[in-house]
Amino acid sequence: MADIVPADVRSRMMSGIRGTDTKPEQLLRKGLHAQGFRFRLHDRMLPGKPDIVLSRYRAVIFAHGCFWHGHDCHMFRWPSTREAYWRKKIGGNRERDTRSEEALREAGWRCAVIWECALRGRGRLPFSLVIDRLANWLKEGGDFLEITGKID
Repeated sequence: MADIVPADVRSRMMSGIRGTDTKPEQLLRKGLHAQGFRFRLHDRMLPGKPDIVLSRYRAVIFAHGCFWHGHDCHMFRWPSTREAYWRKKIGGNRERDTRSEEALREAGWRCAVIWECALRGRGRLPFSLVIDRLANWLKEGGDFLEITGKID
């Protein structure tokens, strides 16, 4: 199926998609800050440049977009145009995520992944539940936390 918009319009639309300071990331930061947590953002010294770094807890948080990271949920669907490009792009993102998480764990960091579907869409969880689970994980420990949206 051909794209419904011209290439220059599609290019402009895609260039407007942010890699940092996304809405899910901003929500998480606001919720954590309200709970009293203090953090750094996008530390380039750490593998994968985590979205939120809480040095005091030796923990990092990634706010993953379901499309860009190929999450198996209702918010992700493989594009029908340029399939080879998108499979390579999203597959590369997944591989990079895995490598980054492994490198962080080997360096003694704890990792959390909060998926976009937990914060938006039809399967979203109550925001207070997401923040409470994240806060409990930070305080009580555990190597890894993943929060996804409800399954329909």
